[in-house]
Amino acid sequence: MEIFFTILIMTLVVSLSGVVTRVMPFQIPLPLMQIAIGALLAWPTFGLHVEFDPELFLVLFIPPLLFADGWKTPTREFLEHGREIFGLALALVVVTVVGIGFLIYWVVPGIPLIPAFALAAVLSPTDAVALSGIVGEGRIPKKIMGILQGEALMNDASGLVSLKFAVAVAMGTMIFTVGGATVEFMKVAIGGILAGFVVSWLYGRSLRFLSRWGGDEPATQIVLLFLLPFASYLIAEHIGVSGILAAVAAGMTITRSGVMRRAPLAMRLRANSTWAMLEFVFNGMVFLLLGLQLPGILETSLMAAEIDPNVEIWMLFTDIILIYAALMLVRFGWLWTMKKFSNRFLKKKPMEFGSWTTREILIASFAGVRGAITLAGVLSIPLLLPDGNVFPARYELVFLAAGVILFSLFVGVVMLPILLQHIEVADHSQQLKEERIARAATAEVAIVAIQKMEERLAADTEENIDNQLLTEVSFSRHW
Repeated sequence: MEIFFTILIMTLVVSLSGVVTRVMPFQIPLPLMQIAIGALLAWPTFGLHVEFDPELFLVLFIPPLLFADGWKTPTREFLEHGREIFGLALALVVVTVVGIGFLIYWVVPGIPLIPAFALAAVLSPTDAVALSGIVGEGRIPKKIMGILQGEALMNDASGLVSLKFAVAVAMGTMIFTVGGATVEFMKVAIGGILAGFVVSWLYGRSLRFLSRWGGDEPATQIVLLFLLPFASYLIAEHIGVSGILAAVAAGMTITRSGVMRRAPLAMRLRANSTWAMLEFVFNGMVFLLLGLQLPGILETSLMAAEIDPNVEIWMLFTDIILIYAALMLVRFGWLWTMKKFSNRFLKKKPMEFGSWTTREILIASFAGVRGAITLAGVLSIPLLLPDGNVFPARYELVFLAAGVILFSLFVGVVMLPILLQHIEVADHSQQLKEERIARAATAEVAIVAIQKMEERLAADTEENIDNQLLTEVSFSRHW
């Protein structure tokens, strides 16, 4: 019963957090508001504490969030900017994991090398949802936001797969070699994508069978759609491939397949609204959980810092700033390098980075805020090793990850509005042009339909008048 009431309270708080944000006299990003409310509820006065299993947390939150990201990603923009997206989501993630991992190992006392790589891996994913919560919808130019959304989708997967490798090495279930890790990554990545495609295909076949057998029932179809990301994730993990990429692939496949196009309009409308609601709740739950865990994380970290002679309390906070600054420098340096590389070696077909100004590179750099996936990933790190010992420096990993999330949100709140002043956000994308054409075509069809209806009504009116005259003439002749 206690778990039931806790879930109800958390759901209520998440739903009310949006209202509180809108009625505040000054603007506070929704993620920060949810974190603050969670920390307030965890204060001893209220005493709301949530104990959870990291593995359950991973299965419960990550599949639907990644599925929702895949659901919303525009296919055309994703394919059009594929080089830019994969350059950020794969190559930059590798550079971040290796570079920041070694930095954490050298700078932060008490964190071994493999847990340092795990922390770097979990810090590599960016969060487009948290970014929209900071700056608002439509504030960032479309040419930048499209790439950032695609990057956030793919680096969620690549970062969490890297985290899985690091945890496996720390747990002693995998021996790391560059060649072996590369082969293993390709195997689990390709296998996970294929698993997501297959599960989506089976879902589509099931819908067609149910439609022929029992008719179109939107409620049944939406329930099956809700189970799809969990089924993709669990099946992929069961066969030894990436459940993370399976959830992403399922989300990207199901909305572009003929299944959704052939689905009844009522089902499509309800599915979109249902997933918008679920994404809001799951994202809010993750940030609320961060707030609920924050006092405990802070207390544990400070107590451990007092016990450990190698750690000073002030060092924990300077480490957060140092790690975030390193992340920003690596990100800015990578974007700047891609700009120069594109202008010099890809003159015939340059990447989008080639046309970016320094200001736009800074926007894309500070837009790399960390959010729900980073928190979900770090909280999924096991508490214990197989031999029963505590996972090395887990409390520091959670504390540093939570600190970087908060600090990236605060810096984004300050810097992005300054950088976005007087910047052109007009959308000239192909998608907008097609939407305008579709609206015009719809209006023309509606006008034609109204004209035909008017003609039929006029014809029916004339026929009724003629019939009435004939009746009156016949009646007068009869008399």
